Amino acid sequence: MTAVYGMEEIRRAADGLDVLPLIEEGFVAYSEGKCVVPPVGELIFEEPPGDVHIKYGYIRGDDVYVIKIASGFPDNRKHGRPSGDGLMLVFDSRTGGLISILQDRGYLTDLRTAAAGAVAACCLAPRKVRAIGVFGAGVQGRMQVEALMPVIDCREVVVWGMDDKELEAYKRDMERKGLRVRTTRAAEDIGRSCNLIVTATPSREPLLFLNQIQPGTHITAVGADTADKQELDPAIAAAADICVVDSLPQSRLRGEVYRAQQAGVLKEGRAVELGRVISDPSLRRRNDRQLTLADLTGVAVQDIQIAKAVTNALRR
Repeated sequence: MTAVYGMEEIRRAADGLDVLPLIEEGFVAYSEGKCVVPPVGELIFEEPPGDVHIKYGYIRGDDVYVIKIASGFPDNRKHGRPSGDGLMLVFDSRTGGLISILQDRGYLTDLRTAAAGAVAACCLAPRKVRAIGVFGAGVQGRMQVEALMPVIDCREVVVWGMDDKELEAYKRDMERKGLRVRTTRAAEDIGRSCNLIVTATPSREPLLFLNQIQPGTHITAVGADTADKQELDPAIAAAADICVVDSLPQSRLRGEVYRAQQAGVLKEGRAVELGRVISDPSLRRRNDRQLTLADLTGVAVQDIQIAKAVTNALRR
């Protein structure tokens, strides 16, 4: 029998998981060549703008494989609807039978993306984070900071957005979690006051420029998950002392590293995969003057790890 689980059940199961080690293990397995992860399936829409990603694969030796469908339609927020949706399908890798349908509405994708940001920060953030800067006051802009709270000893947040009501809601909700939040509509405020920056928007043009960034800053960029999206000035990737991607093959097709290579300012071979950085501490930040970048476009192994763990918890 195929089990079908709804959002509330999935949230309860996920709340009981220690997600960061799961995501770390997945990245390491991916970089060690232990995963079968085909290229991303993708649908791009123009009117209204939106995208749908189909990510799928398995870890060799696992007894399941996973297919994930996740969408993002940013204009939904104008009509009071969530911008993201989706589900995950978990199959038996020995028989092909469908084990579970996780109707998570995109929640697990958001959760594993936020966890990846925290994993990257553990390896690359400066020892003393003065303030966390966030581009994007939506779901991912919140979840990235929430995932950082257990691993980064900083409670100062500066958040940039284009909608005053959304910024006000962000400030109100995140201050209830014990953070001190300042909002801004001026992008340069982030680089001037923050040395850990997260970009989590659907922007198609740069929001942050190299001349706005302090020495020693770490940037985690998660918004540019299609070839037409971009949040960073290409010069940032070119100037980074350490440039990390979650997937080298995907970085040739999407993300900030892809954009920098297309602009001719970054040579191929400069980036290293996050799984290798996790495994080898010598590849991590070495001092607080280094500029570091984690360009995360989202890899199916993250979906495999989270879907597998949630399904096991639900079945128990």
